[in-house]
Amino acid sequence: MLIIAGALVTSNDAGLSVPDWPTSFGSLYRLPPMVGGVKFEHSHRMIAESVGLLTIILAVWLSRTDHRPWMRKLGWAALGTVIAQGILGGITVLHFLPPSVSSAHAALGQTFFCLIVAIWLFSGRIWVEEPRQNLPTRKPSIQVLTGLAVTSIYVQLILGAAFRHHGIKLLPHIISAAVVTFVLLWTVVRVLTEYPLVDQLRQPAIALLSLLMVQLGLGFASWVTRVEWGRDAVQPETAMVWTTVAHVSVGALLLATAVVLAIQAWRHVAIPTAERIPNREPRPVAI
Repeated sequence: MLIIAGALVTSNDAGLSVPDWPTSFGSLYRLPPMVGGVKFEHSHRMIAESVGLLTIILAVWLSRTDHRPWMRKLGWAALGTVIAQGILGGITVLHFLPPSVSSAHAALGQTFFCLIVAIWLFSGRIWVEEPRQNLPTRKPSIQVLTGLAVTSIYVQLILGAAFRHHGIKLLPHIISAAVVTFVLLWTVVRVLTEYPLVDQLRQPAIALLSLLMVQLGLGFASWVTRVEWGRDAVQPETAMVWTTVAHVSVGALLLATAVVLAIQAWRHVAIPTAERIPNREPRPVAI
């Protein structure tokens, strides 16, 4: 919901509809008239506050109930990330939407989403109770491919955010989309051919492929509505808004699914080791 709300703010050019921060029109609690761009910007802030409150509860709950130290640290990391995200959002308002800060705000939002998805995965009953496997793999390993998949999607989302906030041209985003498509197809084919019966790997791989197909279609639709049809539009048109919002949202799901696949690969697939060199006969040592 928060990612969708943020995308609605950007797509409707509503980033400065509420001109002050951390207050809204001088108040911390009074609801402003929800008209025009204010309804997008202020709704975004209210959802962000709710997510921040839930993250505080989550971090405290993990620190008190989870026996895994790394899991407790992950909860506090999520809280620190959402606080930093809120500060970046405020800076974008106070400094009139600088492209670099706005892009960093979008990228950090994706990072926070992935942290929450990881916590969800690690705290699930299946993760806790299922036995860890030691499946074989060949080079490049599944860990390497899934790591490349996550990295390429993350870079693509940063380039997309930079384009949406008028920081770069469209071409780098298109070139990166081709790279992401190649890496994801390579990764999915390897997973489905090597581990067709392993649910922990097969299910996120199929989801990744499905989301990729949807995302490519939404990317084309966003280009048509934003770049071609909306080139001379006085204000954002409905088709442009909804295609770009859907494109951003599915991109977040694509990144989170790749993160889940990468985590499962590190859990269930053995890291290939170099072949052992046969021992040579020991040389005689002079005494």
